Amino acid sequence: MPTTDYLVSIGLEVHVQLKTQSKMFCSCPVRFGEAPNTLVCPICLGLPGALPKLNAGAIEMTVLAGQLLGCSTPEVVKWDRKNYFYADMPKNYQLSQYDLPLCLGGEVPLYELAYPKDAQKSIVHPGKVVRLTRIHLEEDVAKSTHHATYTLVDFNRSGTALMEIVSEPELESAEETVAYLNSLRQILVYSGVSDADMEKGQLRCDVNVSVRPKGQEKLGTKIELKNLNSISAVRRALNYEIDRQIGEVEAGRPIQQATWRWNDEVGQTEPMRSKEDAHDYRYFPEPDLLPVRTAPFVERARAIRPELPHEKVARFEASYQISHYDASVLAADRALADWFEQAVQGSTAPKKVANWVINNLLAELNARSIGIADCPVSPTTLAALVELVESGKVSNNQGKEIFALLFERPQDSPEVIAKELGFEPADSSEIEAIIDEVIASNAGPVAEVMGGNEKAANFLVGQVMKRSKGKANPKQVTEMILLRLRPS
Repeated sequence: MPTTDYLVSIGLEVHVQLKTQSKMFCSCPVRFGEAPNTLVCPICLGLPGALPKLNAGAIEMTVLAGQLLGCSTPEVVKWDRKNYFYADMPKNYQLSQYDLPLCLGGEVPLYELAYPKDAQKSIVHPGKVVRLTRIHLEEDVAKSTHHATYTLVDFNRSGTALMEIVSEPELESAEETVAYLNSLRQILVYSGVSDADMEKGQLRCDVNVSVRPKGQEKLGTKIELKNLNSISAVRRALNYEIDRQIGEVEAGRPIQQATWRWNDEVGQTEPMRSKEDAHDYRYFPEPDLLPVRTAPFVERARAIRPELPHEKVARFEASYQISHYDASVLAADRALADWFEQAVQGSTAPKKVANWVINNLLAELNARSIGIADCPVSPTTLAALVELVESGKVSNNQGKEIFALLFERPQDSPEVIAKELGFEPADSSEIEAIIDEVIASNAGPVAEVMGGNEKAANFLVGQVMKRSKGKANPKQVTEMILLRLRPS
């Protein structure tokens, strides 16, 4: 039976470290890359008698994330003890939320550019929105590093404020799952809630996946996948696991609910342990923390709510008359979007500025392996260059030469570099004389233009540029030629 005869259901549990200065229940600082077990105290080590204290900033950030994702927040929330023993949680329980979490419902829009590049032209459900079940706030566990015969545990991460974002099982492919993770990460980074860097463990996810034959309403038995250290690994793991489960169903072997790990080195999933259910954790209210009224946090979050990526895309399209694709590229990164908006302030050609940012600036940054934050060329400098080109003082190709030098000489203005390179505009009477010569000596293309084929003017423009040694502005030359030859 082919894969198309099966329905795939995927739900995610995404864990996101919040961008707080201190941990969730103590004042230990949150920093990455410090010496192991140096950012700890009796509370995050779980020592007897240590009492937790709530981090108000973490609560506000979680509520803000919920508002950005369309969640509702109960009037009162509480914390619970989730009881289990692992080496990374030595007090035998985790402070989490069970029946009264900070956020309920909500949704994540799947942005087109969030799909893998090789899947963006074949999106099955354009504009799809995936519903969320809940977002709750808890403490992170320590980091375990496994070796052949022993495991090292670093408690620096233990106690860091951690959001768990749980989706409904509405994703239908590995590609949609990639789009979900990229879209969610984009929203979280936009809001400043988290840096969501998977390499630093700031965003981790567990994936629940099941398959069932088409026509069957009941979901298949789910397998939870762990040890997914990158978004590309999530895609590889899902494609493998979906094929594996279909193979099991076709062979008549029942799938048992369990937790599996992804082994990226060999490219396959492997059994890990049987899956725990909620009752296995024996949740009960945390006796050392009072319930929290959320109204003040909701109000503060509303006051600092930023513009979302898809909202920014719509505004860019309307305000700057650029395409949906260009607006999506510019809005994909908040720092880039802010840089672009600085460049178009007061510009008479915002669409041209967008073209230069997308086609020239991003290519140069990529070639230099730097981000927009480290770009030596300022937004106002690029805007000045675009104005120089649009005014006809330099050609587009000359503008590109100036642009390349600006990365080496960012302190100089485009006008100064243009003058040094000898990019002085030719005299208009000189250009008109050259156009007369070109028209007189190219009867064939002239006849085509006069017959209505305006593309034939490109040849004539090229001849003018050649004779003017690049000093003429091709846009103005084209307009002058068409004005003379276009049939009345």
